[in-house]
Amino acid sequence: MAKLTLSVDDRVVSNAKRYAKQRGLSVSEIVETYLSAVADPLPAGPGRTPVLHSVRGVLRKADIGEYRRHLAAKYR
Repeated sequence: MAKLTLSVDDRVVSNAKRYAKQRGLSVSEIVETYLSAVADPLPAGPGRTPVLHSVRGVLRKADIGEYRRHLAAKYR
């Protein structure tokens, strides 16, 4: 694995570290995912955008009943 040195504003670094920690990731993982998405984009087509690809599977353990209750309360 290659090492990369970047110059980034201190505030951006601080926010990125907080964001990564909240999601159980490292800043390196986030940067690698982003660079991979822009350097090797997915083929065009429905549901094949880098953003959709990056969040694919995040709701695997979601409770559909809880989501329905949330929507019922929200649109009451």
